[in-house]
Amino acid sequence: MSGVTRALRLGALRIGYEVRAYFRQGDTVFFTFLFPVVMLTIFSVSFSEASFGQTADGDDITAAWFFLPAMLAAGVLLSGLQNLAIDIALEKSNGTLKRLAGSPLPIVSYFIGKIGQSLVTGTAQALVLLLLGFTVFQVPLPEEPERWLDFAWIFLLGVITSAILGIALSAVPRSGASATAVVIPITLVLQFISGVYLRFSDLPEWLQNVAAVFPLKWMAQGMRSVFLPDELVALEQNESWDLPGIAIALLIWLVAGLILTRLTFRWIRRDS
Repeated sequence: MSGVTRALRLGALRIGYEVRAYFRQGDTVFFTFLFPVVMLTIFSVSFSEASFGQTADGDDITAAWFFLPAMLAAGVLLSGLQNLAIDIALEKSNGTLKRLAGSPLPIVSYFIGKIGQSLVTGTAQALVLLLLGFTVFQVPLPEEPERWLDFAWIFLLGVITSAILGIALSAVPRSGASATAVVIPITLVLQFISGVYLRFSDLPEWLQNVAAVFPLKWMAQGMRSVFLPDELVALEQNESWDLPGIAIALLIWLVAGLILTRLTFRWIRRDS
């Protein structure tokens, strides 16, 4: 068996292990998997009488309809960046990575397991959000196949980019105990400035420009392009969904994350 084949096989096996380990951690499941579901429910109920615009046919855009794309984007960020940054920092701290370093497991297989976990859990989370929005809050889902194709590539690129950035960010916390305190404020601030909890068009222009530096703004914009009616494109920067710009921004962050991971990832901390 070639080295590449062996690494891929072990990586596939590692995905199953990582997913099982993920769902055994109640706090992780709540703050990464269920948190967007809870927030969508809260916003949908709290603003049930509000209108966030109208379609060309005169139908009101409900809170659930408006916030569903934002929660899908937030779920991608939480399943990838937040989850992996905290998880890997804890594994460094409790000696798991040190033990893996002495095992035959290739580092590529370890990364495949982590990214695969983000993809599996992120997909499950997206399905729950879409099912909740459609069945409970009567959010109309797109009927055009091209919109679902856009959703597929935005979601896949977003998950992979977020996962790679999460691996890179795991080098920042000094210990597993401080990982949550370091990572969660970063993801929380990004959600507030990127149009997840607030309407992006209501933010000051300078803050919109700051948010545009980071990937979550582009993921949220991409999700809005899929699930919101075209009438709301006027609320976006430059009044455009800018799908090529979304792809370019996420690819830039993906490459940056790969470089940072290559420079910073160690089985153990340098100062251990």
